[in-house]
Amino acid sequence: MAVPKDGDATCLLAGGEPTVELTGMGRGGRNQELALRVGQELRGLELPPKGPVFLSGGTDGQDGPTEAAGAITDAGLCEEAYAQGLDVDSFLSNNDSYTFFSRLSAGQRLLVPGLTCTNVMDVHMLLIPPIPIKIR
Repeated sequence: MAVPKDGDATCLLAGGEPTVELTGMGRGGRNQELALRVGQELRGLELPPKGPVFLSGGTDGQDGPTEAAGAITDAGLCEEAYAQGLDVDSFLSNNDSYTFFSRLSAGQRLLVPGLTCTNVMDVHMLLIPPIPIKIR
């Protein structure tokens, strides 16, 4: 693995199906829930220029019983949700990630490519922007 140089972005890729412990009766899928949980974990993390961005989606174009394949999130997710009167914790405890992402900013963070007629695996990407390195 190459070590990033000053000014290089880093992209981490992973594949496979995450698991979800069902505690509620909401709508969503494993990728949407993973994106919501990652967004919660990234809360307040500020790296220039905007911070890491995370995507989780199914290659078949569908995640659980929804038309979304997954979702995209970043460190500003919780602040955006709070400003719109959405409580991340209550949606997570009800496994209702699809409803959360549908209501948040009119569903702009949902990944909705349509059915692809393929099913390779779920894909997870974390894009970390360049971090300036200061050498004294």
